[in-house]
Amino acid sequence: MAKGITREQIVAAALDLLDDTGMEGLTVRALAARLEVRPPALYWHLRNKQELLDEMGTTVMRRVSTAVSALSPADGWREDLAAYARILRAEFLRHRDGARIFSGTRIADPEVVRMKEPWLTRWTAQGVGLADADDAIDVAVAFVVGFVIEEQERGQSAEADPSRYSVDERDAWLGPDAPLTKEAGHLRDDGDQRFERHLGIVLDGLAARIGA
Repeated sequence: MAKGITREQIVAAALDLLDDTGMEGLTVRALAARLEVRPPALYWHLRNKQELLDEMGTTVMRRVSTAVSALSPADGWREDLAAYARILRAEFLRHRDGARIFSGTRIADPEVVRMKEPWLTRWTAQGVGLADADDAIDVAVAFVVGFVIEEQERGQSAEADPSRYSVDERDAWLGPDAPLTKEAGHLRDDGDQRFERHLGIVLDGLAARIGA
């Protein structure tokens, strides 16, 4: 693969490497070995690891953009934003540490950034201020990134140590003086139900702020 290597091949190999090793194993040296090139060969295409992460995040967001463009226009901003949040989470979950690679990245494709133009057009026409509309998108993205980072970290930790999040062991550790804290621990759920409940809280808060 060393001869004629492309930027797209580098990013695809990096996503495969991420799935195998996580963020900790995503190094230039490991990526070069997977592509059967010397590390300096990668710098012909990408200046540094941050640019690699930018391209990886952009690749994920292209898939998000494609999925969003296939949706029918919703009746309001809330439905648009909820659909976007679900798609974003699903795409992050396709890769180990998928949300971590996105956090802090700069999207390298203007078509992806323009994805929100139809939303902003519809929402402002419905009476939502432009600043509130843009903030709503940012808040939804921040929520999904944080939720999925925690979701993936907990899942990977539990795989390594199934007793790590034992509620019974936590109850014994807390002792007798925290009955409500212990009860709340038994109420905790994970996965889609928790995501939908928390997303609803975020959307309710935005609705109170936007008032539209």
